[in-house]
Amino acid sequence: MRRSSTDESTYRRSPSLDSKEYSPPRGAFRRYSSMYGGQFGAASNSFFGFHTNPGPKATKAKYTSPKGNKYVVFYLDLSFIFLLELKRCSMAHNCLQCIKYLMFVFNLLFWLGGCGILGVGIWLAVTQGNFATLSSSFPSLSAANLLIVTGTFVMIIGFVGCIGAIKENKCLLLSFFIMLLIVFLLELTVVILFFVYTDKIDKYAQRDLKKGLHLYGTDGNIGLTNAWSIIQTDFRCCGVSNYTDWFEVYNTTRVPDSCCLEFSENCGLHSPGTWWKAPCYETVKIWLQENLLAVGIFGLCTALVQILGLTFAMTMYCQVVKADTYCA
Repeated sequence: MRRSSTDESTYRRSPSLDSKEYSPPRGAFRRYSSMYGGQFGAASNSFFGFHTNPGPKATKAKYTSPKGNKYVVFYLDLSFIFLLELKRCSMAHNCLQCIKYLMFVFNLLFWLGGCGILGVGIWLAVTQGNFATLSSSFPSLSAANLLIVTGTFVMIIGFVGCIGAIKENKCLLLSFFIMLLIVFLLELTVVILFFVYTDKIDKYAQRDLKKGLHLYGTDGNIGLTNAWSIIQTDFRCCGVSNYTDWFEVYNTTRVPDSCCLEFSENCGLHSPGTWWKAPCYETVKIWLQENLLAVGIFGLCTALVQILGLTFAMTMYCQVVKADTYCA
């Protein structure tokens, strides 16, 4: 049984406002506005008590971002920068601690080496007197005195470096760097001058050594006497350039007993056939040339140690300055 059209209309869904088929009848809003006394007419721009046009405050809030967001972004930027600086300070602190202990150990070994050199110098001074004093022009230039002065200076430098490293003191670190740099430059200058003026140094050394022969066996020159006796015995030589150098000292044909092939009392009064013929200056020079590799290695190791000390000192000084600047 088919329903009538009037029945179907009762069940038909009314179109929604969003549908395309819906078209409000003309005058509908006008009718409703007239029902409520013209309050919601076109001139009032309102619909059922609500304004249809946004006010000035609403319009401003729609197109202007709130200020709170800017402050939040600014605070986030500050926090990020603070974390970066904190990480940088932490890394700088760790690097500074590593260099600090490395430099402390290095200077501790440096100081112990100075103590050893000083001890050897004192032992030579006590047991051997002014050992190896060969120059009459520089009587204080003995092996014992040189070792004592060198050991003392090395101990002072090592002590300053140790205290500067453990205390992270910029003044002590800079003082250590300057002192070590002065020593290194002096050594480098001496080596350069030695190679440049080798011939002049040879002539001056031979002339000064021959002058020192006249002090052999005299009072107050036990160091020079012991040095010549040990050199002539160990190197099997006699005199500076020849055994005849001693003839001018004794004003006769005589040499010290240390020049004899077989040592005995007053053997230097015997014939020249019982004496060593090799000149001591050339013999010692040849010995140094044969051991030049060992001497060169010793010199390079000394220079390397000093360069490492300079590097540690300046690196730690720069790290301390950076730490004071960025992490104060």
